[in-house]
Amino acid sequence: MSVVPGMYEWFRTSARAHPEHIALSAGGTDFTYSSLDAAAARVGAAIVELVGSGSGRRPRRIGVLGHRAAAASYIAYLAGLRLGDTVISLNTEFPTPRSAEITRMAELDVLVHNESQRELAAELRDETGVALLPIADDGSDFTGDGPAAPVGAPEPDDLAYIIFTSGSTGSPKGVPIKHRNIAAWMPHFVGLFTDGPGARVSQTADLSWDLSVINVWLAWGSGGAVVAPSKTALLAPTKHIADDRITHWISTPSSVTMARWLGDLVPDAMPTLRWSLFGGEALTPEHVQAWTEAAPASAVANVYGPSETTVTCLAYVLPADPGDWPTTSNGTFPVGQTHPAIEHVVVDEEGKPAQAGELLVRGPQRFDGYLDPAHNRRRFALLNDNGFAEFHKGPGEPGAEYWYRTGDRIGLEAGSAIYLGRADNQVKVHGYRVEPGDIEAAMRTHPDLDEAVVVPCPADDGIVELAGFYTGEPVGDQALRDFLADRLPTYMTPRFLVRLEQFPLNLNGKVDRKTLTAQAASLVHANSPG
Repeated sequence: MSVVPGMYEWFRTSARAHPEHIALSAGGTDFTYSSLDAAAARVGAAIVELVGSGSGRRPRRIGVLGHRAAAASYIAYLAGLRLGDTVISLNTEFPTPRSAEITRMAELDVLVHNESQRELAAELRDETGVALLPIADDGSDFTGDGPAAPVGAPEPDDLAYIIFTSGSTGSPKGVPIKHRNIAAWMPHFVGLFTDGPGARVSQTADLSWDLSVINVWLAWGSGGAVVAPSKTALLAPTKHIADDRITHWISTPSSVTMARWLGDLVPDAMPTLRWSLFGGEALTPEHVQAWTEAAPASAVANVYGPSETTVTCLAYVLPADPGDWPTTSNGTFPVGQTHPAIEHVVVDEEGKPAQAGELLVRGPQRFDGYLDPAHNRRRFALLNDNGFAEFHKGPGEPGAEYWYRTGDRIGLEAGSAIYLGRADNQVKVHGYRVEPGDIEAAMRTHPDLDEAVVVPCPADDGIVELAGFYTGEPVGDQALRDFLADRLPTYMTPRFLVRLEQFPLNLNGKVDRKTLTAQAASLVHANSPG
């Protein structure tokens, strides 16, 4: 097997080359690469002593419980990687029972937590028995002299981290990523969006979400700085970007909508921004035009990738000249071309090659199966000339020849991939098969609308209606219906058209479709006969 650097080695390389450069700015404290590495080494020593006390065994899986803006969270995260252990970050905003379930599923040896999370950590210890190691939020209790843990030497097939996503059964679903997976992603992605030290990357995502891997490693993989703003600062991103001299911004397009709603996207409001990366939702010309007026020096990219493909697997860098922007069938920007380490194919429902259909991927970025092998069911497949030849049924890991079924629909237009929504997002309205994304694209073409989300709303009698929510200027109900009638079949025009000041967002910063679906259901009941 070829030599593959462990995840920590990417940080260590930057630390050796730029020891006095800022690696982390959090909570009003700056850490150089040298001082951050030293703090992580001391936390690593404390972890080894705590876990090995009385047993002599080394830790295997390290949990990190801390808010995104605290230096301690990054010190603990780096300490786990430095030891060569597997790191699992827990979201402090999750309900305690969910975090306890993740703690048990991940089989954590220790939970390193910020002092400000002492009560939540104690609850998790009481529920699961996990050992606790507290760190001051600013990491000051581990910045002095003390023992330093040696650097671990993980094998390529060892786990670097586990991301937990929502599962269809109601339990979290663990996505383990190995060092060889991240080694296949890192050089291409970091090389594409950075050009040496000097990057200041805004930490827009919680460490429990894989978007944070982009935030952290665009910086640490290039000798740059992770800048961790407070939650309040993120509510006004343009001020944070300007005040903290941010060069790289990564978020969902919903952040653009929020900034527009606040009136913050004034010309040249973000002069230091060099790259703006968006992902997780449809990116439209309206988004980019508004954003780049405020950040004229910024290039823009649309990135895509499920956690299972190691952070991202496709990327599209927009042309600098809006006159060169592509026109697509659904009015959104492409997600582009696959990364060099990715093989892909687009297939129809039977698994046969198609111009539009489900995206399947394989290659060294593809993970090797869920933490619970039961979740692998029908997610991995072999193909032949007749379509799906075999589905992996476990219990072992699917071999490299298996394709991972992303569940996302992709269309191929002019050599680029266009995101078309989930393969299981179709609904039937009066017997017709409908893609909500088609309706959303039509609504967005109205000059007074900013954003649109369409959700199904089944009535008690089983008949499915549609509700269309939008932001922007008020539009008369009949006027909007007339507008849509020119673009959609009658059965695709939503029964309910509702203007919102802004869309509800979930913890990952994406539009909360569950909340909108619940609101749509209440509209159905309120308008039912009797």
